[in-house]
Amino acid sequence: MTTPLFDTRHIRHAFSRAAGSYDAAAALQHDVEARLLESLDYLEDREPQTVLDLGCGPGRAAAAMRQRWPRARVLALDLALPMLHAAKLASGKPSLWSLRKPVESICADARALPLADNTVDVLFSNLCLQWVEDLPAVFAGFRRVLRPGGLLLLSSFGPDTLHELRAAFAQADAAPHVSPFASIAQVGDALMHAGFRNPVLDRDAMATHYADLPALMRELRAIGATNALRSRRSTLTGKSRFSRAADAYEVERRGNDGLLPASWEIITAMAWAPDAGAPIREAGAEIAQFPADRIPIRRR
Repeated sequence: MTTPLFDTRHIRHAFSRAAGSYDAAAALQHDVEARLLESLDYLEDREPQTVLDLGCGPGRAAAAMRQRWPRARVLALDLALPMLHAAKLASGKPSLWSLRKPVESICADARALPLADNTVDVLFSNLCLQWVEDLPAVFAGFRRVLRPGGLLLLSSFGPDTLHELRAAFAQADAAPHVSPFASIAQVGDALMHAGFRNPVLDRDAMATHYADLPALMRELRAIGATNALRSRRSTLTGKSRFSRAADAYEVERRGNDGLLPASWEIITAMAWAPDAGAPIREAGAEIAQFPADRIPIRRR
């Protein structure tokens, strides 16, 4: 049996701890979410019965979809229970969780959705799937719960994300400090393996900037994006190793007004659930490969 890449308990703990700080620190995540929400316009005048915000965090997308479709059943699902509590308490406005038809909270794992087959019309997931290593399996689960013709909208991080941080820590020690992220080709192939129709994928390059390496690390901790690899170092990164990584990162300051850049490759995908009975391809089955080399990366 293959050892899992990620430590799910650590992921749950990190995001639980970040529940109170996530919303204020997640500017990039909010930007990606806003652009992903715009893609709901593809539904035109169709009114979904049930929508799911998977990996909802503090529930901003669930709230937006509740406002967009006031008669729909809106589900907000997250692995970290404190995130769901934060969603209910968010802002001083009347909570969308307290309305006559409230947003429903579900604490569960994206890899084992506790939902009946063919019950969801829209499955929305913003920057959650980078913590899932078996994309074909999780997409098969998405397809199971989506009704035929249902819409899947997702975003995730690509392999160029935080490459500066990865390279800097590689100068300090041999332990992994940054998760590997699935490429746009892997996401596209996994969607096709699961039988999704007409997948449309895109990728963007974004950058954030920081005064120094500790500032970047504080933000990553505030949004729960800490090292969740099972192969991570079991002890704290010592001062000398951290200092070597910080020195290695310093070379990135050139041309950035004295600030350290952090790169983010954003992969977005939209696809439609197939008709009932369409096959899910077995792992290793021959399918057309997703033409990732034809998708330019936009720089924002």
